Amino acid sequence: MSKQHLDRTDLRILEALQDNARLTNVELAERVNLTPSPCLARVRALEASGIIDRYTAEIAPEKLGLNVNVFIHVSLDRQVRNALENFEGAARALPEVMECYLMTGQSDYLLRVLVADAQALERLIVDQLAKIEGVANIQSSLALKVVKSHSRLPVVRTT
Repeated sequence: MSKQHLDRTDLRILEALQDNARLTNVELAERVNLTPSPCLARVRALEASGIIDRYTAEIAPEKLGLNVNVFIHVSLDRQVRNALENFEGAARALPEVMECYLMTGQSDYLLRVLVADAQALERLIVDQLAKIEGVANIQSSLALKVVKSHSRLPVVRTT
């Protein structure tokens, strides 16, 4: 998909909404130096074009007891479309899987999962991941500390 042309006002809207998606239209309009009606029209256009995909709340995982952040490399026994689709569907269905990437290199997939403790990780690996048809190898690495984690995209300004 090609990059859509966004002017400086669109970029300021995106930056402001990434800072706080709960801004009212009036507050957003003030921040980007527009009146409310054209501001709302721009936001609606950004939503309709798919640039604004959705609005979410970021929740602190540790406040929910999800203290173990794990990266799991998964290799399949065959890299055929049916096996890949099967694994991807199973990974999407697991609420502990925060992110799942099809990779190049030694493993086929990289998953980032959040679990409460080592026992929950063991259950996830043994009772869920290892039972997915076609999984040949699973290797996990525990993150000791989150150095940087955010969902904010770098909004590049045009000249």
